[in-house]
Amino acid sequence: MVHSPDVIAELTADHREDERFDRIEDTMPGTAERRQLADQLTIELVRHAVAEEEHLYPAVREYLENGDALADEELADHGRVEGLLKDLEATDVGDLAFTRLLVHLKTEVFAHVKDEEDNLFVRLREACHPFVLESLGEKVRHAKKTAPTRPHPAVPANKLLAPGVGLVDRARDFVTGRGK
Repeated sequence: MVHSPDVIAELTADHREDERFDRIEDTMPGTAERRQLADQLTIELVRHAVAEEEHLYPAVREYLENGDALADEELADHGRVEGLLKDLEATDVGDLAFTRLLVHLKTEVFAHVKDEEDNLFVRLREACHPFVLESLGEKVRHAKKTAPTRPHPAVPANKLLAPGVGLVDRARDFVTGRGK
C-alpha cells in the first residue's frame, strides 16, 4: 500500500517554495511579470495558510500540551502575513513601498516557517500517531484545492473557511487571468 505524504511532509514541501520570493526580487520593478509573480506567491501563501487554519491548528489544539496558546501564536503570524499580502496586492509593483513590503513579508514568512519546522512539527510528530498525520495530510491537500486565493484579513476565520469565499476568489482569478 502506498502512503500519501503526511501533514508535516505536505506543509514542509510548501515551505520549500521560497524561491518565489527570489524570482520576484530578481524581476524588474514595475513590470507585469513582477505583479504576476507576486499574485502567484499570494495565491500559494493564502491556500497554505487556510489549510493550516482549517486542519493543522485544530490538531495542535487537540494533541499538544499548551496547544491553544501555540495555535493562537501561529494564527497571529498568519494575520500579520495576510495583512502584508493585502498591502502588497494594493501597491504598485514599481513603487519602492512594494519592495519594502516584499522584504517584510519574506521576513515574516521565513520566521514562521522556521518556528513551525523547528518546534511545532517536531512536537506534533511526537504526539500524533502516523495515521493521524497522514489523515491530516490528505485533508490539507484537499483544503488547498478549494481555499481562497486572495488575502481577506478582515474576514473572520470561520467565514474564510466557507467554500463560497474560495469559489468567488477562483472565479475572479479566472475572469481576470490572475495567477496564470
